[in-house]
Amino acid sequence: MRSFYLCLSVMGLSVLALSCISTRTALAASHPATNTPASRATTQTWDKTAAARYLDSRQIWWQDWPHAQKDHGTVCVSCHTQVPYALARPALRGPLGETKISDPERAMLDSVIKRVNLGNEAETFYSDAVHGPGKTKEARNAEAVNNALILVSYDARSGHLQPVTRKAFEAMWSTQEQTGDTAGAWIWQNFHFSPWEAPESEYYGAAMAAVAVGIAPDGYRDDPKIQGNLTLLRGYLRREAPSQPLLNRIALLWASSKLSGLMTGPEREALAKELESKQHPEGGWSLTDLGQGTWKRRDDTPFDLRSDGYATGIIVLALEENGLGKIPEAHKGLAWILANQDKAEGLWPAWSVNKKRAPESDAGKFMSDAATGFSVLALENSH
Repeated sequence: MRSFYLCLSVMGLSVLALSCISTRTALAASHPATNTPASRATTQTWDKTAAARYLDSRQIWWQDWPHAQKDHGTVCVSCHTQVPYALARPALRGPLGETKISDPERAMLDSVIKRVNLGNEAETFYSDAVHGPGKTKEARNAEAVNNALILVSYDARSGHLQPVTRKAFEAMWSTQEQTGDTAGAWIWQNFHFSPWEAPESEYYGAAMAAVAVGIAPDGYRDDPKIQGNLTLLRGYLRREAPSQPLLNRIALLWASSKLSGLMTGPEREALAKELESKQHPEGGWSLTDLGQGTWKRRDDTPFDLRSDGYATGIIVLALEENGLGKIPEAHKGLAWILANQDKAEGLWPAWSVNKKRAPESDAGKFMSDAATGFSVLALENSH
């Protein structure tokens, strides 16, 4: 297993399903690229070495942060730092001429693999005893989805599903809700910290589970054993989509490029137009605008309304993966990403929607961790 991860090849996150080609062609045709400067390919460059250095440094910090450390020498699998890191860092390996997995990645994967193999023997990050009733289940559910997504993102690059990843998927399906209003989803951790530990996070987590299944190699999505789970998952994502904040529907758009049966062509078209209406004049998007009034800062400070790397990165990525990378909105968004890297630190900026945080603090960088990961994915996926 270790030798496999040390020899990962550099590939894209996944190959798009053939069934989506006709839909993408129609969408792209209805959004023709213009010949304005904003829609032309930009000549700006970005610092890939600095981006990799920032991502690695944040993973090292997370691994060493006492609050993130858990039992058996493992650490919490965080939606804001580890998941974007796992998705984005391998994409930089080829462009940087790296011949092996980085040491911070190795440490992250060792921790995830150990926790998957430990199963319920591993303690959860949040527990009923400390954080209140239901928190153990919520934490285990969120971790199950994140573990599967992290491991399968590496397997997608090698083209083969490893036994430990199958085990992670089994843990994920075992925690999926089977009945009631939440059938098809995972009861998610909720501390009213948006966007990943709040009521709306349940839907985002389900969309990430769909991404994980969609990028899995070896025809995993066609495994007869999981068809009932997939039916429930598709049903939940489609049923609840109309009531979701825009950020979650963007996550669904991304997931729909990986797993069929999540969105129709007209639904993609309508969402693309909605995203156009939210785009800032300089080409970026603000996470604040993607909450659609569902969020409120705990300290009653005003939201930061500037464009940020997380909102812009995930939107451009979702458009690209759905064959819309050449429409003006995507071009302008990509140009914003290229123009807004902090090349000294290597990061892309983003800000908390929960409270005002010092951007130079470690907690203040959580959103920049996600912003940098998704900005890197959007840039590397644009080639």
